Parts: sequence; structure tokens; C-alpha cells
Amino acid sequence: MRSLARLPKAHLHLHLEGAMRPATLVELADERGERIPDSSHGRSFEDFTSSYRVAARLVREGPRENLLRLVREVVEDAAADGAVWIEPHVNPLTYETDPDAALDLMDLVIDEGRRTAAGLGIGFGVLVFARRDGDPAEGVEAARLAARRAGSGVVAFGLAGDEARNAPEPFAEAFAIARDAGLISAPHAGELAGPASVRAALDRLGARRVAHGVRAVEDPDLLVRLAAEGVVLDVCPTSNVALGVVESLSAHPLPLLLDAGVRCTLNADDPLLFGPGLLEEYETARTVFALTDPQLAAIARTSVEASGAPHALVEGAVTLIGEWLDTPGPLADRFRPVV
Repeated sequence: MRSLARLPKAHLHLHLEGAMRPATLVELADERGERIPDSSHGRSFEDFTSSYRVAARLVREGPRENLLRLVREVVEDAAADGAVWIEPHVNPLTYETDPDAALDLMDLVIDEGRRTAAGLGIGFGVLVFARRDGDPAEGVEAARLAARRAGSGVVAFGLAGDEARNAPEPFAEAFAIARDAGLISAPHAGELAGPASVRAALDRLGARRVAHGVRAVEDPDLLVRLAAEGVVLDVCPTSNVALGVVESLSAHPLPLLLDAGVRCTLNADDPLLFGPGLLEEYETARTVFALTDPQLAAIARTSVEASGAPHALVEGAVTLIGEWLDTPGPLADRFRPVV
């Protein structure tokens, strides 16, 4: 059986603070004498976001080394799972409200991420996101910050939060700024709201990738459109089950999306809260969804092709994905991209 750890892949839907190692969370909480909330019994979006906020606050209110440590560990974990590119979601305005200070902080994240990634032979870029429950003017400021580092570490722009309560239209200006700067439009949609939220992401925000998007399966015409336009869904199966978007892994629509010709990637979303990392999501796709190795290779290829990675990295990864598929045993060497 081919090793999924050796399958070159990109991790595109991962919230930086939500990817903290559990041991790191315990250590940071102990340093402040704080108690970690137990989210194991909660299934609502609010339950999980409250736990996320605690982890994020421990980073934001602590010394900058806490943030740099988080970036290092997230990149290390991605490399251990076979990722050749990682694109964590970050909003620097949640750390610093002053735009110049926020830009400096984003530069710290980019520099630390790139340095760590280069040492591991992989690539690193940032997706800057706006907050759906925030002022759209803040979203515009986030887009302007992202645009200032377009081509220099920032590769995409997103929109996170409960789409059932916050429509995307007020953020159209922010996404226009991001797209004009050459950034990939990758908002959340089709998770806590239905197909209409996915259509709005396409029509109002110019989405080329949709974080989640799984509820598009409820609208056959939308599936046809996604497939025809090559829009990518950055799918997180375990997260969807934990939040009650789908009843169980066995009921997850990923196989149906793939059968409809929709391009999908596999991602962990917030492994601190939901458990599995990137590699485990691929293993779930093999064991629970019964996806074949050619299907898994196609998902991995989509992930690198839809990423903001440099062309040389994408070409090299695609070549090695083909070699992985052509070779029954594990690859002898790990991909070392040019970054």
C-alpha cells in the first residue's frame, strides 16, 4: 500500500491558531494559570469558536515568541504529514489594530514561516482573512494589508465566520481589492449556510476556492457550475462532522462532489479542536470514503495546483505525485521544492 505520508500535498484550509498543538496549548495556559475549556461535549459553532478564541488569546496576549513558536510548529506538523506547501489563515488585525503594526506582525509570520519551511524543504504562504462578524471596513483594511504583501508572502484572501448570520455582500469591496492585487479569492461558504452562500461567494466575491463548500451538493445546478468553472472546494471532513454539518463521516458528500466533477482538496481546518491533522484526513478518505489512490493523487494534485505556491514548486510536486502513483512502494526521497 502506498504511503499517504509520502504523497506530496498542500494544506490550504488551516486556521493558524486552531492548528496549535494540544501540548502547546496546555503549556501556554499553565504559564498564565488559566484553565483550558472543554469543548469535547459541544457541537455548535459557538462552542468550538469559544475554545478557539481562548487558544488565540493565549498567543495574542503573550510574548511574540508564542506566535513565532506557533508558526514553527504548524509548519513542522505540515511537513510531517507530507505537505510540500502550507497556507495558514491569519488575520493580523486581530493582533494589532494599527495597520502599520499589523503589517509588521504579518511580516514576522511570513518570515518565520518561510524560514522554517525552507529548512524542511517545503513552501509557505499566508491567506489573510476578514472576519464576517466584523465591520466590513475592517475587511477592507485587511485586504489592503494583504495586497501590500501580495507576491511577498501573502497569496490569498478569505472570509471566515458564520455565513448563516453574515452575508458576503458587504465584503465585496475588500475582495475586489484582493483580486486586483492578484490574490486568490478563497472565502468560507457552504458550511453553516446552504448552496446560496456558495453562489454568493462566486458572484459577489469572485471565489476561485471555497473553504468548505460541501453544501453545494444540495443543488445539482450549482455542482455543474462549480465543475465547469473549475472552482475548488477546500473540504474538511472531520470538522464538518464535529459541527453537525453532516451526520457522520460515512454520510459526508466528498465522494458525491468528486463524482460530479468538482475539484476538491482535503484539509484539517482546526486540528486543535477537531483532532485529525492533514495526513489523517487523507487516511480517512482512503478508509472511510474508499477513495482509490488515483483519486487521492488527484486531490493532492488539485491542492498544489490551486494553491498560491510558486510555479516551480507546483511543477515539481505534480511530477512527484505522478511518481507516487506509478510506484507501489513509498517514494525514496522527499520532494525538495525551489522556494
